[in-house]
Amino acid sequence: MTVQSHLENYVTGQWLKGDGNGQPLYDATTGSVITHASAQGLDFAQILHYGRETGGHALRKMTFQERGLMLRALALHLRNHLDKFYQISYLTGATRADSWIDIEGGIGNLFAYASLRRKFPNQPFCLDGDGHVLGKEGSFMGQHLLLPKEGVAIHINAFNFPVWGMLEKIAVNLLAGVPAVVKPATLTSFLTEAVVREIDASGILPKGALQLICGSAGDMLSHVNSQDIVTFTGSASTGLMLKSSPAILSNSVPFTMEADSLNCMILGEDVTPDMPEWDLFIKEVRKEMTVKTGQKCTAVRRIFVPENKIEAVQQSLAKALAQTTIGNPQHEKVRMGPLAGKAQQEEVKSQVQKLLASSQIIYGSLDSVELIDADAGKGSFISPLLLLNSKPLHSKEVHEVEAFGPVATLMPYTDTEQAIALARMGKGSLVSSIVTASTHVARDYVLGAGAYHGRILVLNRDCAKENTGHGSPLPLLVHGGPGRAGGGEEMGGVRGVKHYMQRVAVQGSPSMLTAIGQVYQPGAQQTEDLVHPFRKHFEELTVGETLFTGKRTITEADISNFANLSWDHFYAHVDHTSLNGTLFERPVAHGYFILSAAAGLFVDGKKGPVLLNYGIDELRFVKPVYAGNTIGVKLTVKEKILQEKKGTDDIAKGIVKWYVEVYDETNDTVAIATILTMVKKRDDQ
Repeated sequence: MTVQSHLENYVTGQWLKGDGNGQPLYDATTGSVITHASAQGLDFAQILHYGRETGGHALRKMTFQERGLMLRALALHLRNHLDKFYQISYLTGATRADSWIDIEGGIGNLFAYASLRRKFPNQPFCLDGDGHVLGKEGSFMGQHLLLPKEGVAIHINAFNFPVWGMLEKIAVNLLAGVPAVVKPATLTSFLTEAVVREIDASGILPKGALQLICGSAGDMLSHVNSQDIVTFTGSASTGLMLKSSPAILSNSVPFTMEADSLNCMILGEDVTPDMPEWDLFIKEVRKEMTVKTGQKCTAVRRIFVPENKIEAVQQSLAKALAQTTIGNPQHEKVRMGPLAGKAQQEEVKSQVQKLLASSQIIYGSLDSVELIDADAGKGSFISPLLLLNSKPLHSKEVHEVEAFGPVATLMPYTDTEQAIALARMGKGSLVSSIVTASTHVARDYVLGAGAYHGRILVLNRDCAKENTGHGSPLPLLVHGGPGRAGGGEEMGGVRGVKHYMQRVAVQGSPSMLTAIGQVYQPGAQQTEDLVHPFRKHFEELTVGETLFTGKRTITEADISNFANLSWDHFYAHVDHTSLNGTLFERPVAHGYFILSAAAGLFVDGKKGPVLLNYGIDELRFVKPVYAGNTIGVKLTVKEKILQEKKGTDDIAKGIVKWYVEVYDETNDTVAIATILTMVKKRDDQ
């Protein structure tokens, strides 16, 4: 795949070139012009309207299951075009390893959120938490619902991850049922455009679900409304300017900012050079300084080391950094490529000069760099730079200035308490790491510094093999941080999906809320059928359908026999002489026996559509049952969750959640549970 001489914007269902010659975009290694980008002349009001009306309407008609399968299909499709993406990625200055993080990491996010569909119902919306009884007699209650917002998600992304930056965000909003308009940083937008072309060619996403702007965002933010969501990744100053847009403020548009931050890494005061943690620390620092040429919002910028080990760490880091070969990212021996462009190169050098007001360079050079298969005069190359600041408590620059490249500053600390204070001086970051073998040091640091970071990695020999690294945000964990880091959060699994949905509190009767949410609420109307529910296929069952069982009287022999069968001889079940001062009048029936006895009352033993017992979600024993008490059961269809077939030979089926109420002869509830069964569908689709 080659880059077109002029990039196009994918908007309103078509590919359009912007007006004028556009902004030239360069090969980071050779400095040659590879393409131009322009968004001039685009009608941004129309673009947002198209997303809301066309893309949003289509996505809101789909269920979570359908949207999740859509993401999975898209991930599989993009994985078939990796070689094309890698070839273009080299032009951004990224090595093969750098590109893997960006390209396959982004596709991995699609897979992760596709799998999250199993956490949601087979509906376009979902409930949020438990219902709340608001009346004394149980006839009035409230329940929170989450509905897809009816706007668009506008993603304004940074230059350093042109693929991951897009895919990690759209995976979340698409699963939520919200369309996206993606505006990548123009500098590397040619790679984003290539990926979107493949997405369009696949035909997997509904029209309007994804639009792409290559070039300036123009007046787009002046056309947002209260249903839209804006996310921004980049500098704090640019983010603040965008967040202050009049339309965003007047319409209370959610604005999530993920800003570059002064992330830090700490070597625990317990770690010595002969420990595995020492080598882990050196390796992790080197990696975080040089991967993506240090152009990561999560890269380490501040390194805190016990003051009595500062010289040893300096020597170890210098030796490790010296092994980093720099040059043409396509060369097999190169481990670090150029910065993304000449402007970025000058920006990094300018920021380093500010840091040198209170620090000194102890490894690397601002003026020269040894390269493989590349020309320093043409490309945007820079040496890894390790600085030393001996007085971090009294130097403001090191806690305020970020050089967005392979630059970090080494600093001493006296004890863990001071390390925590120094970490806080960054005024909020995306991630911090501490390398320690001590659980006490780790706990003190996490509890002391946690409020200032979005994520903390505690690294030691136990997790070294599987750990994903200081700089790797993960789909199921939140990505973001307080203060300087922007104050927002992205991803985070189910949490992230909820950012694109409107939470509405619905009040009414249990029957009404059951009908609206399609999840049975206790106290709602229960309907009974002559056919036992275990004789019905998945699609024949309805929420609220209830089996009222016969009764069973519990005997002393039942309690004794269950104790002998289960080996559960807890005194409250078998010892009449030990009940003084307890809650029980006499030996009480085992809770698990009551649940088993309840199953004996509601189960239909004949072979039928019920394939197996899938488990128990909730179980509470709320009143003692003694010998002589009589129990009955109400078994109600609480919720139905369709499962897709895993192959042509798989059985078409779904999971049915049953609300189990066990009551005694006084009609008091003695036990409540939610049990799950796997039920076959009549239709084999």
